[in-house]
Formats: sequence, C-alpha cells, structure tokens
Amino acid sequence: MGDRGPVPKRSEERVRRNKDEVQIEKITAIGTVLQPPLDFPSPHPITVDLYRSMGESAQARYYEPSDWEFARATLHFLDRLLKSTKPSGQMLATVNQMLTGLLLTEGERRRVAIEIERETTKNELADVAALFRDRAAQ
Repeated sequence: MGDRGPVPKRSEERVRRNKDEVQIEKITAIGTVLQPPLDFPSPHPITVDLYRSMGESAQARYYEPSDWEFARATLHFLDRLLKSTKPSGQMLATVNQMLTGLLLTEGERRRVAIEIERETTKNELADVAALFRDRAAQ
C-alpha cells in the first residue's frame, strides 16, 4: 500500500493547480441504488456497525450494486477474522486492501478527488460550544 504515494491535501489546502484535467467517461445510470441487507448468520457487532455506517456515509451515493456486493464479500472475510481465535495477519492485510477500494477513509476518498463536507445544524454548534465551556471549567 505504500506505493500509492502520500494522501493529497484537501482542495482548499492546495496551492498549485497546474495539473492537466483527466478526461472522465460518464455513464448514465437510472435510479437509486439501495444498500442490500448484510444477510450474514450471526455477524460480529463490528461487522454490523461497519456495514450500517457504510450505508449512512456520504460516499455511499456513488456505490453501484456491484460495490455493495463487493462490500458484503469483504465483510464476510472481516467477520471471519473478527471471530477467529487465531487471526491471520495475511487475511487482515487482504481485508484492509479490499476496504481501501470502498473509499471508507478520508485519505482514500482524497486520492480519488472526493471530499465530504458535512453541514452542521445550529444545535450541533451549540453542543460543541457547550463542550468547550465544560472542558474549560474543569
């Protein structure tokens, strides 16, 4: 995984913008792709939480049915790894590589020029301000 180079900076942090634009072929798809059920027998709680969070994450809007099935296949191996009494480092490395292709981390999304900006509500801002006040008071 070290051969992919450093994680690019966020767009607002970049100074140079002199790279040539890459031509992209766009394919029109009709309809919304829904997240299928995980459908595993007795999945590990981490497997369930990860799959649920994938569906709630902003990058899920880019997932096609094949991406969801790839995610399910990947989580099948993660589930086995989490339940194993003798976890395999090689299986962990393979699962990690498979998860990388699903753009689950900010660094991986930046590598493909996707940035997520989550909007906050006034209540969320007030909660953060209250948190800072509470910590300052301690």
